[in-house]
Formats: sequence, C-alpha cells, structure tokens
Amino acid sequence: MTYVAAIYIYPGVEVLDFAGPYEVFTTANRVFARQYPAEEAPFEVFTIASRQELIRARAGLQIKPDFIRSRHPAIDVLIVPGGVVMDELRDSELSCWLADIHRRTQLTASVCTGAFLLAKGGILDGLSATTHHEDIADLREMFPSVQVVENRRWVDQGKVVTSGGISAGIDMSLHLIERLATRALALATACQLEVDWPPGQGEWPLTASRTSE
Repeated sequence: MTYVAAIYIYPGVEVLDFAGPYEVFTTANRVFARQYPAEEAPFEVFTIASRQELIRARAGLQIKPDFIRSRHPAIDVLIVPGGVVMDELRDSELSCWLADIHRRTQLTASVCTGAFLLAKGGILDGLSATTHHEDIADLREMFPSVQVVENRRWVDQGKVVTSGGISAGIDMSLHLIERLATRALALATACQLEVDWPPGQGEWPLTASRTSE
C-alpha cells in the first residue's frame, strides 16, 4: 500500500520542519526500493500551500508547492510544520481546511509550532501534545483544552502525533514510518540518514544488523 503524505507549507515555515519529514519519507522510499525493487513505494510525498506561488521560508529559502489547498490528491498523512505561524493562525479558511482534511486522514501530525495550527483547527482538543520548548507556555495559554506535554521529542495520541521543535520532526517522522510501514524500514531509514533513532537508546553508531529487525 502506498500512503499519500502531504506537508503543508506557508510563508515563514521553518526549513527543517518541512524538509526533515520530506527527507525521511523520501529516503524511506529509496531504502525500500533497494530491498524490494519490484514493489510499489510505500509513500507518495508532496507539499501543499494556500496558493500556487513561490513561498519564502523563514530563513529565506524559496519553495514552490506541488499542490494548493483547493486542489490536491486525497491525503492519508498530513504533516503541518512550524515556523512563524501568526498569519496562518488568523486564516480561518486554513483552520477549516485542516479540520476537514483531518477527518479524512489516517494520521495528522505537526512539528514545532505547527501544533498551534492543529489546535486552532480543534484537532488537539482534549489530547496531549507538544511543541518547541520555547512555545510550551504560549500553547498552554492560547489553547487550554490541549494537554501540553514538556520534554518529549514527540507525543503519539493515535491519529494525531505532535513533535517538539525542528530536528524533533525527523524523529517523529521515523516513528510514523514505523507505524505506517515497519520498524525495520524505520531503522534502515535512520541508518541511511545517520540519525540516532530511537533517540536516547544508546545505539549509535547504527549497524547493518539493525535493518533486519
């Protein structure tokens, strides 16, 4: 089965917040293809934005989205990265779109301050969630219905998964690979990326034996 993973991007998005998950999912495809060349890729990955125009990320990188909110393929996995989100929080159409897409996804996830956008869409109501450590207090204050968790790389609440800031999105994405595909593929992908995953397990450097688990 091929899962369709969409990463929402917007002006001011944090580069690694969206590029990290993009790299994890596409690397998983490359690793899978080497092991099973006759099989379909496990993931189709694309970016999606409000308009079909170049987007300038927080650090100045310009990105051209693959699709727009009003016209895109069906989405199995939605990932909302963080960045400078104040304009996005004021976009009521975005909140409605996120809530609508979430009803049809298998998984909805956020990186860093992307949690604010999920919360604004009501997606985190009554759930535990996390965000960048500098934004924990603001998330609690702005969205009291969310059970905000500190000192976690990611928080899995079933259909909804949130992660801490920036590089934590890579760890979370590997966790999503494990959930959607296999632990073996997640470990092999982490090895290819040279990422110490799962974090805090004391298993660095990664060895080839881990890919056969």
